Amino acid sequence: MAEFIEKYINPFMGFGFKKLFGEELNKDLLLDFLNELLREEQGQIKDLTYLKTEHLGLTESDRKAIFDLYCENERGEKFIVELQKSKQNFFKDRTVYYSTFPIREQAKRADWNFELKAVYTIAILDFVFDSDKNEPEKFRYDVKLQDIETNKIFYDKLTFIYLEMPKFKKSIDELATRFEKWLYLIRNLNQLERIPESLRERIFEKVFETAEIAKFTPEQVLSYEDSLKYYRDLKNSLDTAREKGEAEGIQKVARNMLSLGLSMETISQATGLSEEEINHLR
Repeated sequence: MAEFIEKYINPFMGFGFKKLFGEELNKDLLLDFLNELLREEQGQIKDLTYLKTEHLGLTESDRKAIFDLYCENERGEKFIVELQKSKQNFFKDRTVYYSTFPIREQAKRADWNFELKAVYTIAILDFVFDSDKNEPEKFRYDVKLQDIETNKIFYDKLTFIYLEMPKFKKSIDELATRFEKWLYLIRNLNQLERIPESLRERIFEKVFETAEIAKFTPEQVLSYEDSLKYYRDLKNSLDTAREKGEAEGIQKVARNMLSLGLSMETISQATGLSEEEINHLR
């Protein structure tokens, strides 16, 4: 088996994120995380069902949506969970667009005398929006439709939650809630060598057990190696290009990804370029 510097997987990699939260065997991890994230308005989510993650538009020419995770609770409410590693110019637009798919799925052909179930779109970000840089302590943004004049919630069944993880800088000794423990794990898991005493709870012990690379099958190791190499190469290329302030660098990365046959959606998410810009490069 290959040797890795890290003992535990990186949750910000596609493989790592889906290994922890996207497998039926580990559904209790996602359930616990969502319960801590949404405790004030959800109460207690008792069960989750994973749903298909690829959704087509109304016509073949429409843009399709591929969610990282998509699930439904026992009340029929929908949850989209997106992980975004690199800054994307129109990421907020994408999350709003994604939220329309669970809404349309509930539409009935008859009249409008029916009630929609709530839709939650949750984005775990490994970057900070430019508009939020002047709020270094605020890492969580909860967004709903509200009246501008009264600031009262106008419609409470459409919720967007953005977690800007680079802003979460609490040490292990500063964690005050289980939700903060989750954020600490997502941000720091691959940098840890053992389970901290303050995280000796059943659910977190399962996170460490699931994330331990030494326990992977040979096939999982190969998948992790591929995901790790892709993540590191992409991050280094994008970081270098952005540090130099060279648009050409970003475009070069996009061209390389095109030559590898990666999808338009993947390239757009990774580089922040629009599909029109990528098509121009093609």
